Amino acid sequence: MVDFTPLQDGLLADLTCELPPAVRQQRLVVSLREEFACSAVVLLRLDGASLRPQAAVGLAHEVLGRSFAIGSHPRLAQILAQREPLQFAADSELPDPYDGLLEDSPDEPLPVHDCMGMSLYLDGSLWGAVTFDALQPGQFDAQARLRLQRYAWVIEAGLRVSRLEGEVRSLRLARRELVEDGDEASAMILGSSPVLRELLDELGVVADSDLPVLLQGETGVGKELFARWLHAHSPRSRKPLVYVNCAALPETLAESELFGHVKGAFSGAAQDRPGRFEAANGGTLFLDEIGELPLSIQAKLLRALQNGEIQRLGADRPRHVDVRVIAATNRRLRDEVREGRFRADLYHRLSVYPVHIPPLRERGRDVLVLAGHFLELNRARLGLRCLRLSADAERALLAYAWPGNVRELEHVISRAALKVLSQAESRTALLSIEAPWLGLDGPAQAPVNLPAAALPLAPNESLQQAMERYQRELIEAALAQHKGKWAAAARALAIDPSNLRKLARRLNLI
Repeated sequence: MVDFTPLQDGLLADLTCELPPAVRQQRLVVSLREEFACSAVVLLRLDGASLRPQAAVGLAHEVLGRSFAIGSHPRLAQILAQREPLQFAADSELPDPYDGLLEDSPDEPLPVHDCMGMSLYLDGSLWGAVTFDALQPGQFDAQARLRLQRYAWVIEAGLRVSRLEGEVRSLRLARRELVEDGDEASAMILGSSPVLRELLDELGVVADSDLPVLLQGETGVGKELFARWLHAHSPRSRKPLVYVNCAALPETLAESELFGHVKGAFSGAAQDRPGRFEAANGGTLFLDEIGELPLSIQAKLLRALQNGEIQRLGADRPRHVDVRVIAATNRRLRDEVREGRFRADLYHRLSVYPVHIPPLRERGRDVLVLAGHFLELNRARLGLRCLRLSADAERALLAYAWPGNVRELEHVISRAALKVLSQAESRTALLSIEAPWLGLDGPAQAPVNLPAAALPLAPNESLQQAMERYQRELIEAALAQHKGKWAAAARALAIDPSNLRKLARRLNLI
């Protein structure tokens, strides 16, 4: 009869239950922290030359968005280099990757005083590691290492079950090829909010088809990233993904860029040149900012979508291409169709499967995970020992409306990191970003005041005319309230500044 410890009993009981991998792994680290009475436990998966946290307890939430380069963290490198548990002395001179990131010190970052870790293997291959940290020196000893070694098999069994469950889910989605654990496209989409999980489940279903997909969402939500996710999870993943920014295509060159040209088709065409459709043959063509595509090109794009045929500029015969099209826009294409700026038949062809990408303000605590990712990038780029958020800064990030979404968050973190560095005494100090350094104007912008008379229809005025009049008055009021500052007016209207200027031009305000 084998006697198990309470920890092993609990982990074995979890193995008999069907749990999402994130839940299973989180329960694992919580149980381990209780068993070893330490400050923090982190489960890290090997991803190329880095370790990515999969579950953590006792650390700031943003740590889940970080990636720890093994070459920059000698403690992690030593843990991975051996099979047995490894303990570091409290006076070890090797920097700890979690210095200043423990939850026990939300207001003042403190260094870790005791550390222990163990590499983890699945089917004979290195999977990652589990680390234990404590603020109290002497927390881990030889007896603790022996206990951890006894738990290794049940920890690895839990990871193996999680991997099998992931493969089963992939089969349920009828995917032709299973996605590997190290899938780069999957790893780049960070977060675990319900709205994000629901979105990825939806994309997982449509990824296996060849249906055109229209990604809709505000500027900065990461539409290109989700397009790459779709391609990576499709049967076309081993073929090219070709990116086209339709907004950057001059109308005179758009046809040649998309469909190619033959020698002599126009002045300067010294040789035959294939277009983006041919470059994407067998794979996926991502048309970003599709709403900016000139009307003159839209009819030819429709033909390519309907018949799989393109014709190089100046050529006599069409060519057949096998391309799956993913398009993205931050415009309301229905309105563009109504205004005659976008073909209705092309819109209906592209929107066979429309997908809304949620703005950052709807993703809850995902903002902290993404912030952690950008913090780690800036910490490595600036050569800092530790860069973290203060408790007030975390609250400010969660409260802010993020009109510029993930792109705005990236810029905010980068600027704040430079401000912190400019006032730091040393790059080896434990640095915290405080809320004022984020430069956010607050969780809510002052409301834009409009006269009530702006709302009713004027005599002989159509609904579209009333809407445009209302937009003009709203923009004018926001600019007046913020003394002509476009960036401030855009934040008040919850719109990206560049989009606000485009709208203002369309309404003949500038």
